[in-house]
Amino acid sequence: TAGVPWWARVSSLLAPVLLIGGWPLAAALQPGGFDSSVRTISDLAALDAADRWVMTVGIGGTRLCHLVTALGLRPAALPGRVLLALGGAATVLVALFPLPGGGGSSGAHSVVAFASFVLLTVWAPYAGVRDPGAPWGLRRRTALAAGAALGALTLLFFATVVMGATDVGLTERLAAGAQALWPAAVVASVPWRRDEQSVSRRA
Repeated sequence: TAGVPWWARVSSLLAPVLLIGGWPLAAALQPGGFDSSVRTISDLAALDAADRWVMTVGIGGTRLCHLVTALGLRPAALPGRVLLALGGAATVLVALFPLPGGGGSSGAHSVVAFASFVLLTVWAPYAGVRDPGAPWGLRRRTALAAGAALGALTLLFFATVVMGATDVGLTERLAAGAQALWPAAVVASVPWRRDEQSVSRRA
């Protein structure tokens, strides 16, 4: 019966705007062009990227939004909310551990990025509830289906990384974009309630 406070609704919508909207803006600022199907999101926030703050803010802001959304998504099962919050925290670390310049790699960046992708995949099925009257985004079958879809996209991205495929940027954006959009879809599925204003004041 719990609603979702207005601030959690705002954060759920702001997350995909910051992340997905940040990609083309940051890419447009790179001198000499930027192939988003080949190069990763992290390349846009690397230490030698032009105006790297754009994608750094996009990544960090998106995940802070996930933390806020997890706090306010009370109709979801607690394990799912915890995993969503941890996924948000892990990706804040992605922004804090950028890639070095010159196309180099970073062990710390790889670890926190991997953790973020996994956590933002597995939160979906764990957020589902068995209540048949639950919002559609939190019904058990929907949550399991969402987890399977997010998992497939994440595995596809990991596979392109391992194989060194040229379309790693594309698969990463498909997975990251879906992960950013799903919390917003879940929150949108929760109907507005008459007592929601009082709930948000007590939060």
